[in-house]
Amino acid sequence: MSTDYKFEGWVGHDKDCVKGNMKWEEFKPKQWEEDNVDIEISHCGICASDIHTLRSGWYPTNYPVIVGHEIVGKAVRVGKDVKHIKVGDRVGVGAQSGSCQNQKGDCEGCADGDAQHCKNVVNTFDSPWPVDKSTSKGGYATHWRGQGHWVIPIPDALPSDIAAPMLCGGVTAHHPLIQHGAGPGKSVGIVGVGGLGHFGIMSAKALGCDKVVAISRTQTKKADALKMGATDFIATDEDKDWAEKHANSLDIIVSTVSSPKLPVQEYLSLLKYKGRFVQVGAPEDVIPGFNVFALIGKRASIWGSMTGSPEDIKDMLKFFAEKGVKTWNNNVPMKQANQAIVDMDAGKARYRYVLCNH
Repeated sequence: MSTDYKFEGWVGHDKDCVKGNMKWEEFKPKQWEEDNVDIEISHCGICASDIHTLRSGWYPTNYPVIVGHEIVGKAVRVGKDVKHIKVGDRVGVGAQSGSCQNQKGDCEGCADGDAQHCKNVVNTFDSPWPVDKSTSKGGYATHWRGQGHWVIPIPDALPSDIAAPMLCGGVTAHHPLIQHGAGPGKSVGIVGVGGLGHFGIMSAKALGCDKVVAISRTQTKKADALKMGATDFIATDEDKDWAEKHANSLDIIVSTVSSPKLPVQEYLSLLKYKGRFVQVGAPEDVIPGFNVFALIGKRASIWGSMTGSPEDIKDMLKFFAEKGVKTWNNNVPMKQANQAIVDMDAGKARYRYVLCNH
């Protein structure tokens, strides 16, 4: 079946593309399969993962690359094996686009319902597709093609620009709160008031946590954090006694920052008995060590978490729609993607940039 649309997008050819040097070009999508969906992209959020990939920060990127994995748009082609989506539906896709549920394999992650941890996971960009070995292409583009299992219907109550950043940033912050029992009676700390952190604060508030503490280096974002739902604020660079003052006060801490300069020892001191520290931000370098008695003394634990499964994303979108959670976003025309990347890297987002094709 031929299509009457071309796939075009912002292509990065080397690590200098993060400086605003992506090129708008036509590209070839993955080979069509009957479990695939094509999306005509209306919106794509900008995630820190885009920056890390464009500059080969986490690992050597497979250039040429098209980033973007917070995609919302209209389904314009739907394979016959896809039953939950039809042509014309408003849909989205997040950070992953394939797993062994589609590749007829098996792994512990998929068996547990955590397909985002599939050993055969295909990331939405810069990841090899199993059939034709082409590299996955992301959402800084006119169209996207990938496996229908990961394509999510967008609830009517969520505008597309609000929904797009939720597909990665939203679920990355929300999922660990669900996993670790955030809700009434719980005290939660969110480290970092940024693209991920602002979702963490709003999510903890919507879940009904008794205490939601925003933790940042300075008080620059305090007023915003309180508007998002924080009940308290810690500025770690401005209060030298913060760790002592707030010791043993939090049940769950979700750290969203990607800096390797994490004061892990001090964060762990904030945990209560059986408290849990969950790292979701992904620094390019190694984080500092800590004294194990920070864990042993109160049976505390350190966890990691990454995005969410298709079901997790569906549940989050439904919950955010019901609770009125809205992304704090800045919309930017897709044609200005290069400048938006530069501004994002400079920390100017408040708190999520969204590229718009219309």
